[in-house]
Amino acid sequence: MVAAASVFQPRVCSGARRSPPIRRPDATHFSIQATSNPYLKELQRHLTTRLVRASDAIRSFPSTFLEAFVGSTFTFHHQPLRPTEGNFAPVDEIGGRIKITEIEGKIPADFPDGAYIRNGSNPLFGALHTVSSIFGQTEDIWVEGEGLLHALYFTRSSNGTGTWSLSYSNRYVQSDSFTVETARGRPCFLSVTKGNPLAMLAAGILNMLRFGKMIRNMSNTSVFVHAGRVFAAAENDMPNEIDLQSLDTIGSWSIGGDWHMPFTAHPKVVPGSGELVISGINIVKPYLTIGVVSEDGMRLRQKVDLKLDRCTFCHEIGITEMYNIIMDMPLTLDRRRILRAAPLMDYGKESYARIGVMPRNGDAESVVWFHVEPFCILHLINCFEEGDEVVVRGFRVPASIVMGPTLERNEESGDQDMNEEYFSRLYEWRLNLKSKDTTGRWLTGTDVALEFPVINENYVGLHHRYAYTQVVDVQASLAGGCGTVNFQQTLQCSLRPKFGGFAKLHLDQEMKESGGDVINVEYHHLERNQFCSGATFVAKANALHEDDGWIISFVHDEGTNLSQAHIIDARRFESAAVAKITLPQRVPYGFHGAFVSKTT
Repeated sequence: MVAAASVFQPRVCSGARRSPPIRRPDATHFSIQATSNPYLKELQRHLTTRLVRASDAIRSFPSTFLEAFVGSTFTFHHQPLRPTEGNFAPVDEIGGRIKITEIEGKIPADFPDGAYIRNGSNPLFGALHTVSSIFGQTEDIWVEGEGLLHALYFTRSSNGTGTWSLSYSNRYVQSDSFTVETARGRPCFLSVTKGNPLAMLAAGILNMLRFGKMIRNMSNTSVFVHAGRVFAAAENDMPNEIDLQSLDTIGSWSIGGDWHMPFTAHPKVVPGSGELVISGINIVKPYLTIGVVSEDGMRLRQKVDLKLDRCTFCHEIGITEMYNIIMDMPLTLDRRRILRAAPLMDYGKESYARIGVMPRNGDAESVVWFHVEPFCILHLINCFEEGDEVVVRGFRVPASIVMGPTLERNEESGDQDMNEEYFSRLYEWRLNLKSKDTTGRWLTGTDVALEFPVINENYVGLHHRYAYTQVVDVQASLAGGCGTVNFQQTLQCSLRPKFGGFAKLHLDQEMKESGGDVINVEYHHLERNQFCSGATFVAKANALHEDDGWIISFVHDEGTNLSQAHIIDARRFESAAVAKITLPQRVPYGFHGAFVSKTT
């Protein structure tokens, strides 16, 4: 998932790729609202005035002078990886498909023809970067590399023998930012997300002056399909359409020119109608917009500003048969934080939280808001209607882990322990539309952290019995050590999570014993030093049961440095994988995947 530290409306072009136009906005757009502190108020006024004057002066120069200023003032450094983080390092494009011959086990006879494709962060020029200047230092965070697609193709022989032909390919998503930086052969966008407040402000202004956007577009988070077309997405940009066979980028998708703003990485297909519900967050008003796209993907049928009073980091929205579900939580983006030495993205645990239930074609006034205790959630499992209630299930954490988890230092041993901020657990809300009452409960315990959920996509918005997740290996995630920023007894870390297996959640099977998981959970454990990413459910054609199908995921062995794709029978979940497919090169850990069947 890309951290949308600045989700300004991007200037992107559809069709053939070309360098984006340079737009020079007025720097007063970045003025910071003062607080009640007189000293801070004066400091804010002074810095803003100075930056506005500097921006006005710089704008009058040709772009060559502006680039010369950046080149002489800012220095890019590679961020080092810890010894245990080798598979987070980027890989090169391989330049085409490579045939696969090494398969342990057997591809199921009824596995569908198609392609398993996964997105993920793959930084250009060898690494994520730290940028130093006279203003201070800024740095990329771990989710900010450019999107690289990894695709595994399954083709069944046509001679009736049941044999398979498998091949692998990878390709960068050719976003407009990618095109600019590869044409110049060096990193160009200054890091904005994390660092010294003045340096972040200066970097954001200079990025806007040079490229018309505050942060580069990455398209590194997810892959989704609509109307037979395949898209790569991240919430700070519009999606990019992908040619599935070549992985070429066809162009950005603005839905007929009606959507020129950020676009969620997790749109939802409405059961029955086939429409696509989308959303977009923005650091300036409108903060959150909901849209409905026609079944054929050609028309934007609905576009609604929800008129929120803050930019909540709504990474994913939910749907039911009749409603859109909006998660308004206190994980927010606020540019006014910069001069308070705080990150653009932060979690306000003292602020409010609410969940909105919006009729599919309603407006801002039609949303029924349910106030709940403050929460942070990145990924929903699903939402559905049950009588008078709307059921919302997702992985809730008490505070954000996007900027890095918090460790608590054990005063006796000096060891670092993961606190509950990093611990992702399944939570269920029940929102009664008739009585307006709200209830909530945890469905999983504190012994295992779970994330990146998937379900059988035929059940999106409907009642369902099963969900599948990746299981966090906390010790492996901590093995490389932590960051160096001390906050008394805590450390703010830049850890990259590792997932050591999978879980199958039996959502309708409650446990009788007290403590631990409320629902029944099965586990599929990987071998030692093996970690997964991009788990996806592949439904069996003509399935008789919801869980008729397989989990497919990329798995990397850090001992052998080999990457595979594992296929797991979802109905024999704890058994060994039915097939392990060795890939021709290392596949770094990434984010979300999808299976695109030949019949799509």
